[in-house]
Amino acid sequence: EKGLRLAFLEQLAERARAADALGVADTIYDMVAAGLSPGPRSFHGLVAAHALAGDAEGAMQTLRRELSSGVRPLHETFVALVRVFAKKGLSTRAMEILAAMERYKYDIRKAWLVLVEELVRNHYLEDANTVFLKGAKGGLQGTDDLYDLLIEEDCKAGDHSNALTVAYQMEAAGRMATTFHFNCLLSVQATCGIPEIAFSTYENMEYGGEDYMKPDTESYNWVIQAFTRATSHDRAPDVAELLGMMVEDYKRVQPNARTYALLVECFTKYCMVNEAIRHFRALRRIPGGTKVLYNAGNCGDPLSLYLRSLCLDGRADELLEALEAMADDNQTIAPRAMILNRKYRTLVSSWIEPLQEEADVGFDIDYVARYIEEGGLTGERKRWVPRRGKTPLDPDEFGFAYSNPIETSFKLRCFEELKLYHRRLLITLRNEGPGILGDVSEDDVRRVVERLKKLVVGPKKNVVKPKAASKMVVAELKIELEAQGLPTDGTRQVLYQRVQKARRINRSRGIPLWVPPVEDDEVVDEELDEMISRIKLEDGNTEFWKRRFLGETRNHLCEEDSKEDPDFDDELDEDDDDDDDDDSAKEADEDEIDDEVIDRTENQAGDDETKDKPAKGPNQHLQMIGVQLLKDLEKTSGSTKKLKKIPEIDDDEDWFPEDPIEAFKVMRETRMFNVADMYTTADAWGWTWERELKKKMPRRWSQEWEVELAIKIMNKVIELGGSPTIGDCAIILRAAMRAPVPSAFITILQTTHSLGHKFGSPLYDEVILLCLDLEEMDAAIAVVAEMETNGIKVLDETLDRVLAAKQIGNGNSALQPPAE
Repeated sequence: EKGLRLAFLEQLAERARAADALGVADTIYDMVAAGLSPGPRSFHGLVAAHALAGDAEGAMQTLRRELSSGVRPLHETFVALVRVFAKKGLSTRAMEILAAMERYKYDIRKAWLVLVEELVRNHYLEDANTVFLKGAKGGLQGTDDLYDLLIEEDCKAGDHSNALTVAYQMEAAGRMATTFHFNCLLSVQATCGIPEIAFSTYENMEYGGEDYMKPDTESYNWVIQAFTRATSHDRAPDVAELLGMMVEDYKRVQPNARTYALLVECFTKYCMVNEAIRHFRALRRIPGGTKVLYNAGNCGDPLSLYLRSLCLDGRADELLEALEAMADDNQTIAPRAMILNRKYRTLVSSWIEPLQEEADVGFDIDYVARYIEEGGLTGERKRWVPRRGKTPLDPDEFGFAYSNPIETSFKLRCFEELKLYHRRLLITLRNEGPGILGDVSEDDVRRVVERLKKLVVGPKKNVVKPKAASKMVVAELKIELEAQGLPTDGTRQVLYQRVQKARRINRSRGIPLWVPPVEDDEVVDEELDEMISRIKLEDGNTEFWKRRFLGETRNHLCEEDSKEDPDFDDELDEDDDDDDDDDSAKEADEDEIDDEVIDRTENQAGDDETKDKPAKGPNQHLQMIGVQLLKDLEKTSGSTKKLKKIPEIDDDEDWFPEDPIEAFKVMRETRMFNVADMYTTADAWGWTWERELKKKMPRRWSQEWEVELAIKIMNKVIELGGSPTIGDCAIILRAAMRAPVPSAFITILQTTHSLGHKFGSPLYDEVILLCLDLEEMDAAIAVVAEMETNGIKVLDETLDRVLAAKQIGNGNSALQPPAE
């Protein structure tokens, strides 16, 4: 009988594993026919078969049949029933099974764990939370995996309340929350719109005292996201403060691609373009970084916002760098990045002067037809809505087209960058003293200072006022009229009246009166430039600033030089706002010194200045290096509380020397910090590339460089899937004509025609005639050939001039001859 029963059970188990409920039932009937009564294992096989097949009702009917036959079900039978009910989301019936198990004196913990886990995995999260909390109140204790699963899934669903309740139950069971659980909670808090909640959780992690709950990179990412995407007020200072804490903890936490992407998004939204560029350069060194920044176009499309902010700030060089990074990551350009301004220009050309003018495309624009095409008659045409103040660059409001502020031209940006660079050189010279120039005379030092001062502040110019028309000669009258595009024919009286009328019209329209341009003849002094080149900027040089911080490389200015021009220091201070964006956010990173210690030293310096205000010397211009001054109480005696117990310190704690260098020596002697702990951002995050960028002198603007950048940007935008407008192409062509760069004409025209755009005949004629005037015969012929290839008619007069010039044979080509 045992052998026969074993054979039937093997067959039954095999069919049950295959979810063949009918086959299992047939086996049971065969057992009965053979004179064997089915036991609990036989019925368990039938329940398991129904459960594997997902037939909850069949499994329940089997249990009723088993109970009616007087057989006591196995523990595994109840677990199988609970599992199948959980998969169907029938939590109430599963709870009834648990109640039945209790009546049979079975331990229900395993079945309860299975029930909760299956409800979670089958997306019945609300029922899972209800069942879990009922069991927890009844004294059941979950496993570590179950706690983790519930907290994680609740947070993914945004159910912060239940996730927190489960965390409390976990801690009550004896398992403390770790970094993983806090990060799950932070993921919900970061999207609730109140960043203070996430920051409170972060502080709990940071200062909780246990290593297993310390914040990691993902923790910082969630808090940065909370501040960045908050819709209240400007959160950039909060992000800078948090960034300083992260840099301070650099030995344990390092940023990843998401960290840099969030920082770029934050600094872009709050118009801190310099900081956005710095962190984007760090992001582009991570493969796929631009895809992380793009974020599938969500949250306002941060990548497009960054590209547009570069365009608005006139940073064409950085714009090309960003486009190249996108090409490396195979990231296409989003339509939102190609938004048109009011002059129908995109980021391809809106940074090229003239800024607030629509491009001259060679034909008259039919404004009525354009209005109709944009949906003006049907009401589909969007109205312009300007951006107010420093409101983040949110997606366009419904029914409105985004109207960006006036861009900064690339030309102006280059001038500003050069001005800031020479300002830094002048400050370095003031701080380091004449010794940095080498063996030079006092007269040479004064010449260098005057030269740098002129480059920074600009030459002192008297305001030029227009000359009275009655005192102007005929030549002067004609020059003013010609400059404004007015006729210059007629007698002196006619010219005089014409000038007077033009001035009255300009005054009524609020247009500044025309004045003759004043040319500033800049004399190139190679000897002076060579001396200026000796001034080296040490930004990011850890060893240099470490020695300077310790007072080992002190350089003093001669009194005569330091007191030479006190008013100029005020001018520099007033000009500080120009490069606040460049340094403010990272000052929190590089100056990680305890606020109490800073207050002591600054109060000393402040009192000293009020008594006798000296010229600024090198001691007031220290570049501080981040260092953890105050350690934990257990590690060192340098904490604030223990400092107060030192008897040598006076009651007012005014015990630091007035000289900052001497104060740092006292701090070292009292073991308030360790020299080995000193670091810069380059050390903390590996930004070794930034030092070379800061030392590099900005390139001077030239029309040729602007055209070269514009062509590269246009080609890169087309490569990434963007479509420049005909206005973009016309603006770039006009810039090339102003340079002039004949070799670029044909390139621009070919690109324009490949996009399906065609200019008007007058513009083509201008290009051809300019080539002839420049004696660029091959360029003119290439333009004519390009026009004929694209079906554009060449005027007979223009063609005659080209043929005549060719016969004369004065061609001096700027184009490369074709390879044979």
